[in-house]
Parts: sequence; structure tokens; C-alpha cells
Amino acid sequence: MLTELLRATRAHSLALAAPLTAEDAQLQSMPDASPAKWHLAHTTWFFETLVLTPYLNGYRVFDERWPRLFNSYYESLGPRHARPQRGLLSRPTLAEVKAYRAHVDAALWDLLPQAPAEALALIELGCHHEQQHQELLLTDILHAFSCNPLLPAYYTRAPARVYPPAQAWLRHDGGINDIGHGGAGFAFDNEGPRHAALLAPFEISNRLVTCGEYADFIEAGGYREPLLWLSDGWAAVQAQGWQRPAYWLEDGQVFGLQGPHPMDPDAPVMQLSFYEACAYAEWAGARLPTEFEWETACGLPGFAQAADQAWQWTRSSYAPYPGFKPAAGAVGEYNGKFMVGQQVLRGGSLATPAGHARPTYRNFFPPAARWQFSGVRLAR
Repeated sequence: MLTELLRATRAHSLALAAPLTAEDAQLQSMPDASPAKWHLAHTTWFFETLVLTPYLNGYRVFDERWPRLFNSYYESLGPRHARPQRGLLSRPTLAEVKAYRAHVDAALWDLLPQAPAEALALIELGCHHEQQHQELLLTDILHAFSCNPLLPAYYTRAPARVYPPAQAWLRHDGGINDIGHGGAGFAFDNEGPRHAALLAPFEISNRLVTCGEYADFIEAGGYREPLLWLSDGWAAVQAQGWQRPAYWLEDGQVFGLQGPHPMDPDAPVMQLSFYEACAYAEWAGARLPTEFEWETACGLPGFAQAADQAWQWTRSSYAPYPGFKPAAGAVGEYNGKFMVGQQVLRGGSLATPAGHARPTYRNFFPPAARWQFSGVRLAR
């Protein structure tokens, strides 16, 4: 099972990068994004540094100069190239990065038959880590392409039509509910420990807010009415000149991985910040669900579009669960140190690799982030 997961994950990253030219793979359109080439190399660095170097006798590091380039935020693993300057790394070339991947892959196959349990656990973590970067590769290249006046397409197939159910409210009686991962199978450390949470009775929408519904919010002056907005959100609207979702064009089209295309009023609205999600909910006479409400409700009959369209902003700040303790060593830097100043998103998106998401999954981004496939599910 792990062998197949590793093989499929490593192959999928290369498949995602295949439509990109070397010039495309070099692009970094803002400090929060990274070049596709960097994603391919960083996920390889993760396996080389945390798995192969400590667990495979005689392993030869591909290039001793590269760890500095492809370490992301692991303070305990040495110095790092500045994140906003990743797009300046014209060397190594894309071909050299692919050779790096092949070198590390070959060593991983050598290690697997003899790997101790702790190494196998790190390989599994590395696969799920790479799946996260597969989605980031797509969101980052989409942002880069959106900055090009030609509005190039990542791929040419037409967007899939979405046929959402009629909007309805699903009721939950609240009470004490178990939250977080507590069973078999992989989960990130931030998904536990499993614990009890007390919920008041609530209702949650059976589906995501659509583009057509969000267009009504814009038409009603939603971006011009400060009383709908959180203070920081209204400041962002004023400072950034927000008038519509990030990739809605002035001609009424929407820019996506397929390039510009007519807005589908039935498709979930995406590329919204937390602030925009909150303002829409206020305008609609509702609110965003907490992450605990979302997790408890996602198994209700009729709960649609849970993890295949857009990540869903919640009203929950990203914080540790009761009893959470980061793991010892470098892997302890994976999640815990980011538990401040961010909001939790639940679900999954059309760019999330198959099998990666689960009901307890906690994604997180700063509230102003609007380049992800992030949307809105209402609660009340």
C-alpha cells in the first residue's frame, strides 16, 4: 500500500508539471506563491533530508548545495533561501530538478524493503506532504498565469458543469460531539487529539454558495457597504481595491486553469478571502460555520460538495486542539508553529489530489488569502 502511494504520488507531481514549459515552471508571481520547479524540488528535499540521509546507509546527497535552496521553513534543518526570492533560482534547471527527483526516487526504492517503522511513517508523511504541494503547484501557477495579459490556460479542456442541489438547511441538534482524528489511517498531527466539543443546535447549508448568488451580492453593493465587513476586511477592500472574486474578469468571464471562460452561475464561487466569505454571509443573513460544526455536519444526509469543489472557510481560528503537542524533532515544525493568525478551512477542492482529504482535515490560511480554491458554505 505504501509503495503504491509513494509511486503514484511521485508520478502525479511530474504529470501536473508536464503542461508547463521551463519558463512557466520558473514563475513566482508573489511572495506567498512558489515556482512549480521549487515545488518539485522541495518535496524531493523532504524525502532526502528526513528519510534517506538518516535511514539509508551510504546514501549520497544529490548536491550538497541544494538543501539551502529547497528547505522551506524548517529552522532545525539549516539555513534557507528567502521565500520571496524563489523565483530568482534559474539554476538548478528544471531538467536538473527532474534528475534530482529520479535520484531520490531510486534511493527510496532501495530503502523501502529494509526501512524501519519510523522511516516508513516519514515516507507516508512525505507522500501526504507532496500531495499538499500538488494543489499548491496548481494554485500558484494559476495566480502566475492570471498576471499575464494573455491569460494562458494551464490545460484546454472545458470546465466541468456543476449541477448543485437546490439550497436547503440541514439541522443538527448540537450536544457533545467527538472532534478530530482518532482512528486508523493517516492524519496530520494538527487533526488530533480527538476530543469532545459542545455545540449549540445549528443549521448548515447543504451546498456551497454559487457564482450566481455571489454575483447578486456584488450587484447589491456588497463591496461598497462597510457595515457588512470585519474591520480588517474593509481595510483590505479599500487598500487592495477588491470589487469581485480574485479571478472574475471585468468582461463577466472567470479565469481558471482552463483560461478565461463564461461564468457558470451554478458553479461554487471560489478564490474568496475569509473576509469576503464573512461579508457575504452577513449580507445573506447567515454566518460561517465553525470547524466543529462543519466536521459534525459533513456526515448528515444531503450534505453535498464536501470536498470536491472548494475549500470552505470556517469561523474558527487555527489553534491547537486540547492536549496537542508537536512531535519531537524537525517534523514538529510541520504544523504547530503556524497556529496563530490563520483561519481554518474544511473540505477539499477540485485541485485536491484524490484520497487526500478527509472529514477531520484542517487546512489553514491567513484571512486575506484569495488565490486558493476557497469558497463559502453558510450556517445559522
